[in-house]
Amino acid sequence: MSVTVEEVELLSHGITLRAGVYVSANPALQGARGLPCIVMGHGLGGTRAAGLEPFARHFAAAGFCVVCFDYRGFGLSDGEPRQLVDIRMQLDDWHATLHYVRSRSDIDPTRIGLWGSSFSGGHVVAVAVEDGDVAAVSAQGAMLDGLATFRHLLRQNGWAAVLNLSRQASLDALRGTLGAKRMTWPVVGAPGSQAILTTPDSLSGYLAIAPPDWVNAITLSWTLTLPFYRPNRMAARLNCPVLICITELDAVVPPAAMEDAACQAGDKAEVKRYPCRHFEIYVGDGFRQVVADQTGFFTRHLAS
Repeated sequence: MSVTVEEVELLSHGITLRAGVYVSANPALQGARGLPCIVMGHGLGGTRAAGLEPFARHFAAAGFCVVCFDYRGFGLSDGEPRQLVDIRMQLDDWHATLHYVRSRSDIDPTRIGLWGSSFSGGHVVAVAVEDGDVAAVSAQGAMLDGLATFRHLLRQNGWAAVLNLSRQASLDALRGTLGAKRMTWPVVGAPGSQAILTTPDSLSGYLAIAPPDWVNAITLSWTLTLPFYRPNRMAARLNCPVLICITELDAVVPPAAMEDAACQAGDKAEVKRYPCRHFEIYVGDGFRQVVADQTGFFTRHLAS
């Protein structure tokens, strides 16, 4: 089915964010108040062009309106400094995009779902709890426990690498306070290199989904607060269904934290498990399996 993409702008705390709005030529789920909508945001250091478009087009072809946005400082969105990761700012960008979606006359404000992957997989749980009116959430290969992820990376890289990152992150935070140029590291690199993600599959996996103009760099100060960011602890307060898509062979984020979030969510949670690594869920059989499961989930909870 033919899918059209409208490029739109919206404001988050005075900063222009840019998003793509995906709609099929014959939306099957049109209701009296408009279409159900799935809001999508990218993972750590990514953009909406880094692996999200195939999901967006698939959901749109199934009858949903899809709004896929870049955080401030990333991709097509405005915001300085570029490549700045700030968890609270990213959550605020989610809320701003939700406000925009609810303001559209062609979208049913009672039928809105959130889709997140990796870092944004934790964000969608936090945003759904903070918002309170989201109808469904899907989180795949999700970073749901910053403390568990910190320990996960410590086991992989050792204390020396983690202490080096902490020193650099502290310097980045100081430079930000002083208004100086921020420090960045590559998002992904080869094992043993100086990068945030250095598992054997990180570099090849990210490059397989990233566009040619993707910037492999992010600021560092956010890593100082990562252990305190634990969306899994919020999952018990979800008042909507949540689909947790667990990447069982994940070396980037701990699968046990995804299991814990599902346990916290109780009967609100639906769990699907995939025998794949972190980036394999974006391509090939991993993609085909997870997007079918997510489409079925959103159809059950947003179709009427």
